[in-house]
Amino acid sequence: MSDHENFELGPLVLQCGLTLPKAHIAFKTYGTLAADRSNVILYPTSYGAHHTDIDWLIGPGRVLDPTRYFVVIPNQLGNGLSTSPSNLPEPFGLGRSPIFTHWDNVQVQERLLRERFGVERVRLVYGWSMGGQQALHWGAIFPERVDSLCAVCTSARTSPHNKVFLEGIRATLTADASYRDGYFTERPVRALRAFGRVYAGWAMSQEFYRERVWSQIGFSSLEDYLVRAWEANFLRRKPEDLLSMIETWMRSDISDNPIYRGDLSAALGAITARAIVMPSTTDLYFTVADSAAETKSMPNAFLRPIRSIWGHRAGNPAQCPEDEAALRDAVAELLG
Repeated sequence: MSDHENFELGPLVLQCGLTLPKAHIAFKTYGTLAADRSNVILYPTSYGAHHTDIDWLIGPGRVLDPTRYFVVIPNQLGNGLSTSPSNLPEPFGLGRSPIFTHWDNVQVQERLLRERFGVERVRLVYGWSMGGQQALHWGAIFPERVDSLCAVCTSARTSPHNKVFLEGIRATLTADASYRDGYFTERPVRALRAFGRVYAGWAMSQEFYRERVWSQIGFSSLEDYLVRAWEANFLRRKPEDLLSMIETWMRSDISDNPIYRGDLSAALGAITARAIVMPSTTDLYFTVADSAAETKSMPNAFLRPIRSIWGHRAGNPAQCPEDEAALRDAVAELLG
C-alpha cells in the first residue's frame, strides 16, 4: 500500500505552455492540523528525493516537530511520485516530456493547501536544495501568505557555476548508448552508476573526503561509500525523471514569472517573511557568497552559514547531529 496520498489537479497548464489533460501531486502529512489552520509547515522535496528520503527530520525533538505543527511534504513535479515523465501517458514521454518549473510547483502546492486543507497562510516554508528554491519561490510569489522561511543550501536563482555542475551530470546520463532521440530506450545502468559517482564529488566537500568521514558512518572503504551511498541512491530513480528535475533546477529563478519579469532584485525585495538563509561553508555549488548577495536584498532575512565539512549535505544532515542542531535552532527561532 502507498504511504502517501495524491491530490488530483485535473487539467494543468504548465509555465512552458503545454497542457497536461490530467495531473496530480503526491503528498504526505505529519501531525494534526489546528482548528484555526495556523500551524502549517510546508516542506518541499529536493533533487531526486521522495518524501521518504527527507522526512527523517520530522519528529519530537527533531528539526520539525509534528506534535506541535502540521507538516506537509509535497513531492515536486518530475520526481517520480507526482506527475513525472516516467508516469505520463503518450503523447508525452518518448522525447516529448514537458518542462516543469518551480512556478508550476508552488502553484500546485498552493492549490493543495487551499483546496484540500482550507489553508490560506503558512507558518513556515522549510526547504533544502531544490526544496529551498521552492521555499524562496513561495516567499516571492505569495509574500502575504508566508510567515517565515528557512532556506537551506539553496539559491533564489541558479548560478552560472551551478549550471556547469548540472550540465555535467546531464551529459553523464545522456551520453549513454540507450539515450536516443531524446529518451531512453532501456535502463542506462552504467550511466546511473557514473551519475552517482560524479554527484558524490560535488555534494561532499574536500575536507569530508580528506578526513575519511565515510569511515565514521558505516562504510568500509571509499569504494564502498561510492557504491552503496551514491550509485545506490540514483539507481532507485528513473533516468527520465532525473533529467526532468535537472531542467527544473537549471531554470530555477524566483523572478522568472509574470509577476517580476526577470527582475531578481524586485523578487527578493518582495519576500517580506522573516527568513533565515543557511548556506554550508563547504557547499561546492550553493556558496556562502551567492547566498549573501541574495539575502542582502531580502528585507527581513538573516544569513546564517552552517559551519560544516559535510558540503551540500550539511543541509540534509541525517548522519551529523551537529549540523542537525544548527537547523533545529534556526527553525525554533523562526517559530518562536
